[in-house]
Amino acid sequence: MNPSTLIGMVASVVLLAVVLFFSADNPLLFLNLPGLAIVLGGTLAATFLSYPLTEVLRVFGLIRTVMRNERMYTQKDLDELVQVSKLWIQDDPRAVERALQKVTNPFLRTGVQLVIDRTPEEDILDLLQWRIARLRAKEAAEAELFRVMANFAPAFGMIGTLVGLVNLMDILGQGDMRIIGSHLAVALMTTFYGILLANLVFKPVAVKLERRTEQRVALMNMVLQGISMMCAKRSPSLMRETLKSFVAQYDDEIFDAGNGKGGSNATAAARAAGLGASSRPVANRKA
Repeated sequence: MNPSTLIGMVASVVLLAVVLFFSADNPLLFLNLPGLAIVLGGTLAATFLSYPLTEVLRVFGLIRTVMRNERMYTQKDLDELVQVSKLWIQDDPRAVERALQKVTNPFLRTGVQLVIDRTPEEDILDLLQWRIARLRAKEAAEAELFRVMANFAPAFGMIGTLVGLVNLMDILGQGDMRIIGSHLAVALMTTFYGILLANLVFKPVAVKLERRTEQRVALMNMVLQGISMMCAKRSPSLMRETLKSFVAQYDDEIFDAGNGKGGSNATAAARAAGLGASSRPVANRKA
């Protein structure tokens, strides 16, 4: 399981347990099945009305994606790209093809295969950028699905509140406090459930999916830049230093923990700047 997801789940459960334990004589009062049914049922119904069936059914798979610990293998892809570039500079296509069989990243494999096939660089970059744009659009739509559900949940919580208040007004003249209390509980708990689900489930899942997309796009952009340098037959060492900037932490660009100065990072930045001045920038091409 993803460590941050596990920590968030445990922290939220502990927080709710502590709050309910100290704020209510009977914590079971916060368990109201009719109110929960109104919020969950209404949210799912509105989601099915808003999206095709195939997209809604993907919700469960996306939740599993958020919960599992998915690794990007960025360093592995970088090493494989540099190794293939070395073989390509040596003008040994067969060795490149043999090395390509061990590559597990399909995006990287496609780019290298197109280079081996002597495809024009512009066509290669257009295809790879289109695949990046397609992935970004697809995963942005998946995250938006959870944001839409986060908007629906509080709305149906308010609907449940109105239903409870209407029922409360209807039986208010009877004077039976037990019945009045049960309807009032439904009225209040539906709002509670709606806000809780929106801010503790749906929105965090959307943010996690958006962050996952950012990491995947950064990796694909790294591969894209490496393929461009491979087409130009740039030095593998220069390629390695340049591609490291795609995965480096922000503080690495301004501070070297080893000596307190820019050091090797400044050298890498200068090399990358020299590359940008001497070759056509990939990032400015249209996706």
